[in-house]
Amino acid sequence: MIDNQYTKDLLDSIVDGISKVKGEDITILDLREIENSFCEYFVICNGNSNTQVNAIAESVERLVKTEMHERPFHVEGTQNAQWILIDYTNVIVHIFQKDVREYYDIESLWGDAVETRIEL
Repeated sequence: MIDNQYTKDLLDSIVDGISKVKGEDITILDLREIENSFCEYFVICNGNSNTQVNAIAESVERLVKTEMHERPFHVEGTQNAQWILIDYTNVIVHIFQKDVREYYDIESLWGDAVETRIEL
């Protein structure tokens, strides 16, 4: 359960941004109980092309800026758009191309995290 309303609203905005451009396989990893984790949540999804991955990232940034008045602390990966990372400090968004997501399999690297799959 998310105990901070701001974080819950941020996660909702991120998921809405992903779903608006048909991002797939949305998963939220709750890292709060993991020792030495550097954020509270990962939001992970994938797109089917670098164009879609970029569109998802732009949609997330636009919606979070509009709804939450928040800009990311850091964004990387937009040039090749195989894996874009958007850092909102306590929530980090990972947007992958499907094969890159399967290759890195970061869900298994954080296997102790509570995993929530978002059904759209």
